Amino acid sequence: MRVTDMRNSAITSSALMFAAVIVFQPVWASPAQSQPAVTDSDSRSVSAPAPDYTAGPQDVLEITVFGEGEMSGKFPIELDGTFNFPLIGRVRGGGLSLRAIERELHDRLADGYLQNPQVSVAVGQFRSQRIFIVGEVGRPGTYPLTAKMTLIEALATAGSTSSTAAGHVLIIKSSRAAGDASDPRAASEVQQVDLAAFRAGLLADNVVLRDGDVILVPRAESIYVLGQVKSPGAITLEKDITVMQALALAGGLAERGSQTRIRIFRLINGKKVELKANLDDPVRAGDTVMVLERFF
Repeated sequence: MRVTDMRNSAITSSALMFAAVIVFQPVWASPAQSQPAVTDSDSRSVSAPAPDYTAGPQDVLEITVFGEGEMSGKFPIELDGTFNFPLIGRVRGGGLSLRAIERELHDRLADGYLQNPQVSVAVGQFRSQRIFIVGEVGRPGTYPLTAKMTLIEALATAGSTSSTAAGHVLIIKSSRAAGDASDPRAASEVQQVDLAAFRAGLLADNVVLRDGDVILVPRAESIYVLGQVKSPGAITLEKDITVMQALALAGGLAERGSQTRIRIFRLINGKKVELKANLDDPVRAGDTVMVLERFF
């Protein structure tokens, strides 16, 4: 099997594994406990081929020159984008792909030092690129962007979505990754991804992230169903529902509950308004549905 095929197979397997973390999280689970955010000093240690990854300052390269153990090891890229390598001195790494760094090392070593050197470059630690994960996840914070990191992998890295999360995720695309960071007026692209598609096994929206992307997991909107129902309290809204559906989610009517004496308390233009409701009326986020007692 070719290296490329092995890498593609590994990426597909990882995506399915991380999808399972999100898909099978129980919706009735308790909200994730607050945990400290990942700091900028945190990084992921991984040695992977990732030939398309663009290296940058503070990344740690893992370089192997076959048959030359004293020239193999870990080499951090410094802030000026270069790193020091045995025999040949300073080598540019920042802004180059791993394959480009391999070619540079090969050509310079072959120029009077080694005959037909075989060089392999991987990333030992990803530190130069960052993504930001905020909102309803287990561990919101700043995370290193690894090669070909996808949305599902990023969410799993942040502890997955919590039980209070909405059914969608917003990805605020970094303008600097598109090359227009110098223009402060450049508008960021916002992409909404429906997590229900992942639960159905559809990974078309499992996008590859870019340096500087922000993943926002919003809190789910809710309503309150109170009064003569079996399970009064807050109900999370994943889609538009009717009064009848809200009552069903609250366990149905209690023994003394009335189908005709239902009120909705809704905030309209900053004022709380009481509305008489029918079973087929829509319920909005923030509404309080009150079921009154029947007369007899």
